[in-house]
Amino acid sequence: MEETRKIYSVAELNRAARFTLENGIGEVWVEGEISRLTRQASGHWYFTLKDEAAAVSCAMFKQNNAAATFEPKDGLNVRVLAQASLYEPRGNYQLIIRKMEEAGKGSLQEQFEKLKAKLASEGLFDASRKKPLPLLPQKIGVVTSPTGAAIRDIINVLTRRFPNIGILLAPVTVQGEGAAEKIAAAIDYLNTRSDIDLMIVGRGGGSIEDLWAFNEEIVARAIAASQIPVISAVGHEIDFTISDFVADVRAPTPSAAAELAVPVKTELETQITRLAARLGGSLQNQVHILRERIPGFRQTMMHALMDGLRLRQQQVDETSRTLAECLKNAVSVQKQRLPGLQQIMAHRMESAVAERKQNLRRLEVQLRSLSPLAVLDRGYSLTETADGSVVRNADSLKKGAILRTRFAKGTVISEVKEKEA
Repeated sequence: MEETRKIYSVAELNRAARFTLENGIGEVWVEGEISRLTRQASGHWYFTLKDEAAAVSCAMFKQNNAAATFEPKDGLNVRVLAQASLYEPRGNYQLIIRKMEEAGKGSLQEQFEKLKAKLASEGLFDASRKKPLPLLPQKIGVVTSPTGAAIRDIINVLTRRFPNIGILLAPVTVQGEGAAEKIAAAIDYLNTRSDIDLMIVGRGGGSIEDLWAFNEEIVARAIAASQIPVISAVGHEIDFTISDFVADVRAPTPSAAAELAVPVKTELETQITRLAARLGGSLQNQVHILRERIPGFRQTMMHALMDGLRLRQQQVDETSRTLAECLKNAVSVQKQRLPGLQQIMAHRMESAVAERKQNLRRLEVQLRSLSPLAVLDRGYSLTETADGSVVRNADSLKKGAILRTRFAKGTVISEVKEKEA
């Protein structure tokens, strides 16, 4: 019997137990309440996960807990993805946590990731569409609960930093049924006003259910459509919502949003005074430098002017010489051409005179042939009344009328004594 016994050392037993746990149970989801949470300087978390009937030791190492989206604390119900294992040196059964989420939040987290991916694919998170915040807004619109700590923090910070800043509260409910619709409507309303330069949208911290209104698509699209720059200030520094990704600027807290919204007035006034002094000193230095340079500028300009005048005079002299030479050459050429031109002109004048004489003789012949005197030369006469009218019909004459008859040679004055038919 002694020879068939399998004797384990404690280390061997614990190692076997660890292998059995890790291979037999493997990775599982476990839900329970956090208790006795400690955070080591190394970054690792150690705590107990318990329910009404039992408890188990847990460890979540730094490389895994860095991805947590919320702040764990004692009494918080969580759901963990863990590897069942055993700490061999002490034989303590434990869970090695890979992932942690708040209990009951698995479905909400899935909705969050799904909407985030959808809006990101539409470009709503792109840096290129982010609007810059105004340097010094005159009035800031705030979309939050009128009774929460967020509005008190925002007002306190804004008025402390810039006492006369304008603040307009668009009061809404920030959690529960219908909250998302009211938040979106308030954002749309502030965009109808012409006096709002900047908008803060948010609330104080809470659970993922409390913050869920700021993960709704209707709120995200209202922020994306806003023509007014929007600072998202939802929850605490570790809280992230869809509104944070869509907004132009994300602030970790409402107070931080107020700090981003306006500069400190006294610091701004000091900076303006300092800049004004620097500008005045710089202008004085420039004036001094320019005054010292004036004599040199004057001398340089005089030299440049004299050089320019000499150059222009040289150009004028050269142009005058060139023009005179051209005129001399032109006159010489014209003189050489003058005898030929005179001969041509004389010939043309003779031809023109001869042509005009020939035309005159032809016209004279035509005129003579058309002249009434030519008809008289053929034995005809021309009779006119005393008023110069030509007599064509004897019936037009009256007895005693004085007539003037013109022959080819000479004229006769007569009186009508009698008319014959």
